Parts: sequence; C-alpha cells; structure tokens
Amino acid sequence: MDIKELFNSHKDRIITGLGLILGVVVILAINNFYLMWLVLGIVYIIGIYEANNLFSIDDKNLLFIGAVVWGSLIFVKHLELVAFLPVLVMASYYAYKYQDMKNIFPFLYPTISMILFLALYKDFGVFAIVWLIVVVAFTDTLAYFSGKYFGKTKFSPTSPNKTLEGVAGGVLAGTIFGSIAGLYFNGFLFALVISFFVSVFSVFGDLFESYLKRKSNLKDSGNILPGHGGILDRLDGYLFGVVILYIALKMV
Repeated sequence: MDIKELFNSHKDRIITGLGLILGVVVILAINNFYLMWLVLGIVYIIGIYEANNLFSIDDKNLLFIGAVVWGSLIFVKHLELVAFLPVLVMASYYAYKYQDMKNIFPFLYPTISMILFLALYKDFGVFAIVWLIVVVAFTDTLAYFSGKYFGKTKFSPTSPNKTLEGVAGGVLAGTIFGSIAGLYFNGFLFALVISFFVSVFSVFGDLFESYLKRKSNLKDSGNILPGHGGILDRLDGYLFGVVILYIALKMV
C-alpha cells in the first residue's frame, strides 16, 4: 500500500488527528489558565455525556451537574482537594433518595481525572502537560506498531487486539521519551521512574475504557471525532496517567 492509498483509507482519522495536534499545540503555546479551564471544561462535559453511554445511564441532568462542578473549579485554589467531592455529594444524594448508585459513576470516571488534569496545569505548569502528552502519546503509538509487527502473545481478554509485545514496546518508548521530557522537573532517574509508571497506567487506562465498551456493547465511546470515535477514546490513557503524574509531582 503506497502513501496515497494509506491516506485515502485512513483519511478521516489522519485529518482529525492533525487537527487535534494543531489544537493542542495552539492551546499549550497560549498557555493561559482560563483558556485551559474552558477547553478542558468542554472536553469534560462531552466526556460526561459519553460516560453516561458507557455506564448505561439515561440521566441528562448529570450534564448540568457536571457543568456546575466544572464551573465552580475556577474559584477553587487547591483543585486536588475537591476532586472527590462531587462523588461524595452525589453518593450522599442518591443514598438519601434511595436511588440507583450507578449515577455516581461519571463522577468517578472521568470527573476525578479531569479535575486533576486542570490541577496538574495549575500547580505545575504547561510543561507538566507536555510531559504527560509525550509519555502517553509515545506509549499509545509505539504499542500499536510494536503489536502490529511483533505481537504474538495476547495481553488481556478485555482487549483481544492488544499483545504483550505491543504493550512492552509502548511502555519502553513512553519511558524513554518521557524521561527526556521530564528532565525539566528533576533528575534523569526521577523522570525515568515516573515516566515508566505513567506509561504503564496509561496502558491500563486504555484497557479500562475497553472494558467499559465491551460491557456496554459499544464500539466507541462516541462519534464526535471522525475516525477516532469519542473524546474518551482519545483520553483513556491520559485519564489514568494524569493521576500518577500529579501524585508523583506532589510528592517531590
């Protein structure tokens, strides 16, 4: 298959991917908290909508609640301290009303991770976001190619297409390139260890979303991104990786 055929067969995916990369570069270059809050907020609300589908929830009120939660964050100084608060409030409410507790699931995933995403930017700056992107992007990309050319051993029944060789190649790449990006924050050994754990957890973030999709009989979390599926399909690795990176940087 030549380059033209490759492009035509993956046209939507390539164009969307390039658009996403350009958008991320522009946002990071502007490096403004209010812009980041706004963009992540839009992504979060779409993520809440997709999470409703993944958890088989039919309650559009959760979108409004999610918007209120995100809107309130702009007034919060220590974002990490309130990451679990929406879960506690919703759990208390549903316990009081004696209603199905599955409606709190979107306030576990993706709410906690998205709040920590904003907290990572606020507390550690744009280079922390760059570090996270480098680790997860290289893990995801090299896992695909390693699995395609060297994959033989199945990794998990949750995602039959994943192979142990692919995961190993992805984690190796994410760790190596992440170690370079992480030098901005600390020494090489620190960057190496943290990049490794962020990479590993990003793999399981992808696996977790695959689990949710298989349980709900969905191919993708949504269809807002042509050729890529939904927002959560693109963020799955980041939603686990960001938790590890934020905790690690807080511990230094």
